[in-house]
Amino acid sequence: MSITAVIPARYASSRFPGKPLALILGKTMIQRVYERTAQASCIDRVVVATDDQRIAEEVLSFGGEVQMTRADHATGTDRLAEVTARLDTELVVNVQGDEPLIDPRMIDMAVAPLAGDPRIPMGTLKTPLLTWQEYRDPNVVKVATDMRGFALYFSRASIPYPRDVNVDDPNVSPQSLGLFRHIGLYVYRRDFLLKFAQLPVTPLENLEKLEQLRALEHGYDIRVVETELVSLGVDTPEDLARVEAYLQTH
Repeated sequence: MSITAVIPARYASSRFPGKPLALILGKTMIQRVYERTAQASCIDRVVVATDDQRIAEEVLSFGGEVQMTRADHATGTDRLAEVTARLDTELVVNVQGDEPLIDPRMIDMAVAPLAGDPRIPMGTLKTPLLTWQEYRDPNVVKVATDMRGFALYFSRASIPYPRDVNVDDPNVSPQSLGLFRHIGLYVYRRDFLLKFAQLPVTPLENLEKLEQLRALEHGYDIRVVETELVSLGVDTPEDLARVEAYLQTH
């Protein structure tokens, strides 16, 4: 089975312009994401998808593969689909370009169910919620799954709600109740991804501003794999400093 990782990378960012080219201990963020992604045992090919020549030149400078895309894509998924249409591959892994500490094993874990079952169109990851602050934070996306490990719903809201639990009890934590946050790494079958990008935006997707809800609302399954592994994304310069501090001590 051929498996390609695609890393969408934009130069424009409201909170951190030029983020993919930000230096982290001598290497750009996009290089660190690329190198870690390539270390996943299941990945045959890594491609950066960008509309910015500066990012393209950086990827080429460290020997990476890059494909240029249109500049008018509304979402990273649209950019991913444009590149995927040119690829001869069975599975596509969407790796976020602002995850310089992504663990390659996370990619392998997300891919495994789709590699083993051709009926699954899409997969992703979840990890236990560790604090009630995370649980209440609308910037932390929560996910609820069924007994088979497929997504029931993704939300910025605090789901599921522990109605009969005293959350002020110091012995009670979100993790002890089986509450999970979503990790934004996706695996798609190529044909499904091309179809998914053409599906109309759905009401819940529009409300929550979560693209994965489009798949659920149109009746497609999303396999969600649990992992204890976590990454540290970069949204702001302050996040970048935290990544550097982590690398210096690990």
